[in-house]
Amino acid sequence: MTSDGKVWFVGAGPGAADLLTLRAARVIAEADIVIWAASLVHADVLGHARPDAQIVDSSQLPIEGVLPLYQRAAEQGLTVARIHSGDPALWGAVQEQLDLCRGLGLTVEIVPGVSSFTAVAAIVGRELTVPEVAQSVILTRLEGGKTPMPPGERVRDFARHGTTMALFLSAARSGQVQAELLAGGYPEDTPAVVAYQATWPDELVVRCTVGTLEATVKQHRLWKHTLFLVGPALAAEGTRSHLYHPGHFHTFRRAEPAARAELRRQSGTRAGGTGTP
Repeated sequence: MTSDGKVWFVGAGPGAADLLTLRAARVIAEADIVIWAASLVHADVLGHARPDAQIVDSSQLPIEGVLPLYQRAAEQGLTVARIHSGDPALWGAVQEQLDLCRGLGLTVEIVPGVSSFTAVAAIVGRELTVPEVAQSVILTRLEGGKTPMPPGERVRDFARHGTTMALFLSAARSGQVQAELLAGGYPEDTPAVVAYQATWPDELVVRCTVGTLEATVKQHRLWKHTLFLVGPALAAEGTRSHLYHPGHFHTFRRAEPAARAELRRQSGTRAGGTGTP
């Protein structure tokens, strides 16, 4: 079964309407039906919708409540823009909807969005992957919530890597988050950021440490719409990357010989070698 209808799953970003991508704004403007969750997506994004578009708030609807809209799109060849907060690839309950729409013969396409963890990094003015400090970012949430976590995906296990971590959907159990981070090996003075409603008009972004994370959350009475960033990169001084070093070469630039030799010497010393070719 095929249909001329189409469903776009659109990432709305962390909140601010001007953080929509150009593609997201275009898709919303062209849609016959716009589905959005008032509890998660800022109303300003609806400013891109056509005056005659059907606007549906899905915040109080289970997937069965949205199904008739997908069915009508399939039957009438309509275009639907299903707006999700952040990026649909992360905790968006998108996969089940993709399967449902494909089963109806609808064409589906995803528009990525700015994730809240990158928005928070921008707000606090930090790079999450600082050379020689952290080169990985772990995105996860605390285990034990409404949705079971797969075996081996515990916060304390991830914490053992000591790199940058972004914790979603965990503010209601901040004490357990702190305990798991400490049990995994983060020192108490490890920098942390607590961010509520990042990029929304009422955003609150507070710096703290792993040791004071629970107290910070409780002081501000936060329990939802809150993201944690944790890791040494949040306070580390920037070390020089190879990318813009005069000794680094790539397809569009040649290395300066003396700078290249110095870069190789430094790399060898850090690796415990002599630094000679």
